[in-house]
Amino acid sequence: MNIIVTGASRGIGYETVKILAADPAHKIIAIARNRQQLEKLKNECELFQGGNVFIMVSDLAEHGAQEKLVSEIKNRFKSVDILVNNAGMILNKSIQEISDAEIEQVYRVNVFSVFRLIRDLIPLLKKEKARSHVVNISSMGGVQGSIKFSGLSAYSSSKGAVAVLTECMAEELKTFNISVNCLALGAVQTEMLEAAFPGYQASCTAVQMAGYLVDFALKGQENFNGKVLQVSSSTP
Repeated sequence: MNIIVTGASRGIGYETVKILAADPAHKIIAIARNRQQLEKLKNECELFQGGNVFIMVSDLAEHGAQEKLVSEIKNRFKSVDILVNNAGMILNKSIQEISDAEIEQVYRVNVFSVFRLIRDLIPLLKKEKARSHVVNISSMGGVQGSIKFSGLSAYSSSKGAVAVLTECMAEELKTFNISVNCLALGAVQTEMLEAAFPGYQASCTAVQMAGYLVDFALKGQENFNGKVLQVSSSTP
C-alpha cells in the first residue's frame, strides 16, 4: 500500500510510520517540519526493513508549502491508499491572552492543512474498486458534550472543526471510493502533551495509540465512513 503520514517526526506519527514500515508491502511517505527527526525515523525503519520510507520536509501551516509538497508526493506516488492527517498543534492559553496570530496558526495546522491536503490529493485517492482511506486525527476535546479544559479553546475548537469536516468530506468523496473517518483521541503521552501540560501522565503511550491507529487505517474503511470515533479510556 502507498501510505502518507503527516506529523511523523515525533509521538504517534513517528511510531505509526515505524509499525507500517515493518511490512515490506507498504511504501510510506513521512511528512514533518523537522528533517533531523525524519532522518532518524528513516534510519530506524531501515534497520528492520530497508527502502520503504520516504521523508518529505514541509511546514503544513506555511503559505505556499502545500503546492510544493503535493508536487513531491505526485512524483513519488501515482496513487494513495491511505492518508493519515496526524500533524497537529496544541496551544494552552486563556482566551483573553490568545492573539489573532496564535489562533490563526492553530487553525492553519489543525484544519486548513487537512482540508487542502485531502482536496489536492483526491486524484491520487480515487479508486475504481477497493476503497482508499483518509484518517483524520482529532481529539476528545473536539467532541461536543465532552469535558472541556481551560486554556484549550483554540485547540479543541479546531479539532471540532476537523470532526465536522470529516463528515462533510466523507459524503462528498464516497462516489470516488474514498472513505474519510476521524479518530478523536484522548490524552496520549507524547512530547506535545508534555509541552502543553508539564508533568501530566497519560494512561496511553504513543506506541499503544499508534498500534490502534495502524490497524484502523488499514481496515477501518471496510466498516466505517464519515464517522468520528472516540478513542479514549479516560478523561481527558
